[in-house]
Amino acid sequence: MIYVVATTDIKPEHREGYMAGARKAIAETRKEKGCIYYDCHSSVADPNRFVFVERWETQADLDAHGQAPHLKAWRELSGPMKVAPTVIEIITPANVVKR
Repeated sequence: MIYVVATTDIKPEHREGYMAGARKAIAETRKEKGCIYYDCHSSVADPNRFVFVERWETQADLDAHGQAPHLKAWRELSGPMKVAPTVIEIITPANVVKR
């Protein structure tokens, strides 16, 4: 299982456009093979900070997602809206607590 946390700060004037584009990207991504969870959240402290939380079955599924045409379109749309590049962290369960 692969988890991704991607954080993006956007320019305030692009908030509505960013959210509209994110809705489209999310809808298409959720149809992808291996996508278990994919959603976008906004920070309570900073409404212009968005955090995508993703969960994928395999690294191969995540790699295929990175090449998907709708993701390329999303990158092109959202790029100019960002304050800085997206910070992406790929994580796996630490198994700190046994169930």
